[in-house]
Parts: sequence; structure tokens; C-alpha cells
Amino acid sequence: MIYIIYILLFLLVFFVYFCIKFAMTIIRIQDAIEDSLDKIDQKYRRLNEILEIPVFFDSPEIKRIINEIYDIRNVVLDVANKLSGSVNKNNEIEDDEEEI
Repeated sequence: MIYIIYILLFLLVFFVYFCIKFAMTIIRIQDAIEDSLDKIDQKYRRLNEILEIPVFFDSPEIKRIINEIYDIRNVVLDVANKLSGSVNKNNEIEDDEEEI
């Protein structure tokens, strides 16, 4: 009877550990997504302001639009890095645990 209690206690600790670990992963991914969406929203508003101005061929507005497009590209890259970075952190933690 006591062996069953030890086995159940071990299983409880095991499952609680992984539940907390996965919950932390979800929270990190959610924070990365929220930060990224804020950046994308900010750039979207800026593009809308620029697009409301009448544009001529060699105007500075065109240069600003091109710069904003580059910034949007960088923001999308940042989103990808944040999402992949949070996943890579978890993989590094798992690798460290396996070495121990």
C-alpha cells in the first residue's frame, strides 16, 4: 500500500512540474505576441497617416513610405525572433535538464 502512495506522489510531482513548465511557455509566447501586435499596430497607424497625404513621384512622402515598409519588415522579423526565441529557450532548458 505504501508503494502505491509513493508511486502516486511521484506521478503527482512529475505532472505538476510539466504543467507549470508548459504554462510558463504559454505565458512567454502570449507576452511576445502581445508586444509584437503593439508594434505592428503602431506602424500600421503611422502608415495610415502617411497614406492620407497626397503623394507625388519624387516626394519625401514616398521615401517615408519606403522607410516605413523597411520598419514593418523589421517588426515582422522581430515577431519571428521573439516567438522562436521563447521556443528555443525552452529547448535549451530541456537540454540542460537532460545533461544533469
